[in-house]
Amino acid sequence: MNHRCAVAMSAVLALVLLAPAAAAGQTAAAGAAGGESFRTPWGDPDLQGTWTNTTTTPLQRPADLADKEFLTAEEHAVRDQQVALSVNLDNRYPEGEPEEPTSVGAYNNYWMERGTLSTRTSLIIDPPDGRLPPSTPEEEALQSRGHVSTFASSRFDSIKDFNALDRCISRGMPGAMMPGFYNHNYQILQTPDYVVVFVEMVHDARIIPLDGRPGPPAAVRQWMGDSRGRWEGDTLVVETTNVADKVNGRQELGHTQGGGTVFGGDENLRLVERFTRVGEDAVDYEFTVHDPSVWEAPWTASIPMTAIDGPLFEYACHEGNYAMTNILAGARAEERAAK
Repeated sequence: MNHRCAVAMSAVLALVLLAPAAAAGQTAAAGAAGGESFRTPWGDPDLQGTWTNTTTTPLQRPADLADKEFLTAEEHAVRDQQVALSVNLDNRYPEGEPEEPTSVGAYNNYWMERGTLSTRTSLIIDPPDGRLPPSTPEEEALQSRGHVSTFASSRFDSIKDFNALDRCISRGMPGAMMPGFYNHNYQILQTPDYVVVFVEMVHDARIIPLDGRPGPPAAVRQWMGDSRGRWEGDTLVVETTNVADKVNGRQELGHTQGGGTVFGGDENLRLVERFTRVGEDAVDYEFTVHDPSVWEAPWTASIPMTAIDGPLFEYACHEGNYAMTNILAGARAEERAAK
């Protein structure tokens, strides 16, 4: 099945599932002493809408902020400008133009959706130091064999030398729910029995049952895993297991102040997500990663979502993914030249 067909089928399935919700109406917002209560017509907390989690807040706390969980207003004003400049792709050589170009370049900053810096100094809120826990020795060995990043490799013998994101397949979980550089937008739709999270980046559609049905057997594995949801008060709790161990590049992306990752857990991942509507334009989103074969301890990130206008756009990655053939052709040309 090609990419466009897959997206169309996902959209049709979502519409079928959500027909009762569309017929019943939109969010019911009732004024109350403590603010507003957002409910669906059938009484569940209403998470529906189009949201973004773009931010320049880094996944891990920078070393110079080691003991600081939040920035003061004055610190934030200064650092927000500094970070915006450091991640601006039009500012390629902040120390002055090099004598010789160091690369052929890539996107300019027009294509980026960075967001802004929050007062929180890292997306990670547990461990309390805002840093990832140590990797297990087995994971360290795996990453040392070149699974950290496609472009950490000096050889490109086949498409297997590229990670799943570069091949337009998936960022895995929890990577699909994390910010980074562009297209980090989400549409959430609900019925009494399902929640659908449609991810703009790499066109993933997560269809999450709420009816308590059992998950598939352990042998059934999926790129995004198998998710089951439940309500705990006003919070939607989603647990994901049965992940296929195919998205195993687990590095932090990009610049030193960047917000995103390409994390994909292995077959032992259990991901627990929490979605809470906290205002007309805001959803509080947190997840906790339990993956004992990758990390020596669980870790938790807080990544608020903000409402945006407009629809999600098709992420037509396969159709324009010339990098695969060009990089492999370049590698073969280098080999011929070396001979």
